[in-house]
Amino acid sequence: MVGKIVKGISGFYYVFVAGSGIYECKAKGVFRKKQMKPLVGDLVQIDVLDETAHTGNVVEILPRKNVLIRPAVANIDQALVIFAMDSPKPNLNLLDRFLVMMAYQDVPVHICFNKEDLCDTSEHMRLAEIYGSAGYPVHFTQASAGKGKDEVLALLRGKTTTVAGPSGVGKSTLINQLQQQVVMETGGVSEKIGRGKHTTRHSELIYIEDETFIMDTPGFSSMYIPEIAAEELREYYPEFVRYEDMCRFQGCVHINEPDCRIKEALARGEIAQTRYENYKLLYEELANAKKY
Repeated sequence: MVGKIVKGISGFYYVFVAGSGIYECKAKGVFRKKQMKPLVGDLVQIDVLDETAHTGNVVEILPRKNVLIRPAVANIDQALVIFAMDSPKPNLNLLDRFLVMMAYQDVPVHICFNKEDLCDTSEHMRLAEIYGSAGYPVHFTQASAGKGKDEVLALLRGKTTTVAGPSGVGKSTLINQLQQQVVMETGGVSEKIGRGKHTTRHSELIYIEDETFIMDTPGFSSMYIPEIAAEELREYYPEFVRYEDMCRFQGCVHINEPDCRIKEALARGEIAQTRYENYKLLYEELANAKKY
């Protein structure tokens, strides 16, 4: 029987099998010998031990499409990052960190700004321009009123999507509207998965519909840039790519060098000032990290 691991905790793996539900499984010792560990998102072969109790063993991990480092999950198709337009105001430095992390791991990203009713059209246009011009699809929603839900569901359909965002942005409200399997943070706790029984948050896949899963990503506010060289950071800013190899100096990092096409594009308004300022901050952070 083949299923998808939707949660792993304390040595147990909870495997969703279409048409049958969730099985509580242990991993066979062979994985330890191979130095392999099942991950949330893995497609696995299980042997059922007790059909009534829905227990079994994970006996094989099927080939993975990809493996993310942070969070440690497998077979992710895309990411959806959610920020509020206001209350709380969007922390664009945190957003840019997430975008770098996903670019580093070659995961496409959709950006969703929730609580769109709290800002006027000019703010919508500003955020759409900053990230749209950088090559990211930008969506606006009002989760409390169900506005934009169908658009979000359409982009999730048929994919496994990691969903991330700071607290208070309406992420749980939006996720609750998209599915009825698990109610985020309130009541309706799944008995088999045990959400709400543990103070530690774990990565967890939530079933939306056939072939469609979302993963709630914990620990977003403490997110930090992966261990990449400062000189490589520019590779993870898609709006820089069109100007690469046009600078005067090979390997230009677009900070202090003369005849830099990125800084010229910035002066012409072709690159957003906020994106560039965050790039410089992250570059300095990575450059300084190498010294210690």
